[in-house]
Amino acid sequence: MTRNTNARIAGFTFLFYIAVGITSLIVFGRATSGEGGAIAAKLANIAQHATEMRVYAVLILLTSFSALVLGVTLYAITREQDPDLAMLGMGCRLIEAVNNATSIQGTLALLWLATAAEPKTLDSGAVHALGAFSLKDSGAVSATFFAVGSTLFSWLLLRGRMVPVSLARLGVFASVLLVVFLPLQLGAGAELFGGVAGQLVWLPMLVFEVWLALWFLIKGVAPLRSESRPSGVGGATQPVG
Repeated sequence: MTRNTNARIAGFTFLFYIAVGITSLIVFGRATSGEGGAIAAKLANIAQHATEMRVYAVLILLTSFSALVLGVTLYAITREQDPDLAMLGMGCRLIEAVNNATSIQGTLALLWLATAAEPKTLDSGAVHALGAFSLKDSGAVSATFFAVGSTLFSWLLLRGRMVPVSLARLGVFASVLLVVFLPLQLGAGAELFGGVAGQLVWLPMLVFEVWLALWFLIKGVAPLRSESRPSGVGGATQPVG
């Protein structure tokens, strides 16, 4: 496929991933809500929303395939700029896809725990402990690989002037912000880096991905900038745009 074909596939997949990801968060939030945040209340609500939990599992599977497609298409777009960095970026998105897929088993286990575990098999303390463990996964590990891959691809798009400079710079900024934030969230926990701050930190990435997706769909990707046109001090290439 041509680079523009890959760009348009990536543009569609960005929007699809965003739509499916937001929908999955809404579905999961509804299914796992509970009065006062008590584990027993959450499990009881999950039992009443078993269909939603299965829908959530399917949505997560779709995000896994989306990450896989983005890894391959963005690699195809940027590999001529730097094949090593492009390969590393694709590897990060593939790990993200695998992490998303493997989390489905935990979702189904949580559903089983809420609907099939009987007191004779597991006492209430064990059920609550397992439920709390299953609900505690924040997805920060998968998101960190996503952020690193996004940083690499954004940098290659910027260096090759394949999209507007302002768009590529926003991508680098949004990605680096997450690369810094997500390990802190993973280490310190959602108590310090969750809530509103944990949501706002994703806003620049949302703006970047929607803008990039629309650019790819409408404009495609610019031809690679020649690296052989020295200009200025030290033979640096002349920026475009």
